[in-house]
Amino acid sequence: MNAVLALEDGTWYRGVAAGAQGETSGEVVFNTSMTGYQEVLTDPSYAGQIVTMTAPQIGNYGVAPGDTESQGPHVAGFVMREESPLASNWRADGTLRDYLIRHHIVAISDIDTRALTRVLRSAGVMRGVIATGQVDPDELVAKARAIPKMEGSDLVRGVTCDRPYAWRERAPAEGDAAHAEFGLPPGRRASRRLRVAAYDFGVKWNILRRLDAYGCDVHVFPAATPARELLAIDPDGIFLSNGPGDPAALHYAIDNVKQLVQADLPMFGICLGHQILGLAVGGETFKLKFGHRGANHPVKELDSGKVEITSQNHGFAVNPDTLPPGVRVTHLNLYDGTVEGFRHTTKPMFSVQYHPEASPGPHDADYLFQQFLDAMEKK
Repeated sequence: MNAVLALEDGTWYRGVAAGAQGETSGEVVFNTSMTGYQEVLTDPSYAGQIVTMTAPQIGNYGVAPGDTESQGPHVAGFVMREESPLASNWRADGTLRDYLIRHHIVAISDIDTRALTRVLRSAGVMRGVIATGQVDPDELVAKARAIPKMEGSDLVRGVTCDRPYAWRERAPAEGDAAHAEFGLPPGRRASRRLRVAAYDFGVKWNILRRLDAYGCDVHVFPAATPARELLAIDPDGIFLSNGPGDPAALHYAIDNVKQLVQADLPMFGICLGHQILGLAVGGETFKLKFGHRGANHPVKELDSGKVEITSQNHGFAVNPDTLPPGVRVTHLNLYDGTVEGFRHTTKPMFSVQYHPEASPGPHDADYLFQQFLDAMEKK
């Protein structure tokens, strides 16, 4: 079946339907990861986005139960150069196409993703529409222009959990077994089980797995939970998760984190959590032209000069010029110089823009979980 991807600037591509039939819309972005498409599909941070994979063939190792990062896919749509019809992997329980159809994800293949990526890099990410069947590209362009922009959008409420839970009670057995077999052993474990209160802004399961592996009992709370409810469990530390959308639109989250900052507990933020913490301490955020999405982004740790290869997925960043004197930048992106991490100089709080838990991606930054452990044990 034919399919068309249309962008708001009038550009459109004709290809082949590679998932569910129908029509979908969202912000069209690109991801440069060579592997990890199932983790990308199930990362809640991609809510509201049509993801273009730049690797030339996607789906060749199928899908496996242990590789999901949430209950199911969150992407608005999926774009590929070539869809592999075969799943060659002893762990796979099906093909990518069957997975996309089962989860009602509209996808398109057989288009020039290199040309599409060049458009998005030159003009910036754009709103777009994928539709299957016999469709009018000009009508799809008009629909793309009518989609709400990502700026000002609160997408967290659509991906956060509906009630608090303890990770150890909800962790999927097949996922934990897979990560126990293939995952990275923790640098060390806590001398006692530490209690972590985590805000779920769209958390990836591997973050919770890494905290658990380091010796933390993680209690997960919905994004709009009042700060006093997190403090009521007497946590050793606070974790702020990744998630989708514009951080500046999350006034409830920013206000709650401001209260938690005053509690002077160890606090660790990743991705959207990093941006929310930046806003809570008085900084500002801005939208990047085309964002950072992939598993090969170099980040410099300023104190040591060490360069980490990192996994990233974000379209907004913290403006370093707006951070208060008590907050110092610790990590910089070597592609464009944007802030990738900061630390409070008098409070036990730090955050990074990238994903130290990887899944997919390198493990260079896993040491950050140990730093969070150290801060909690010291406190």
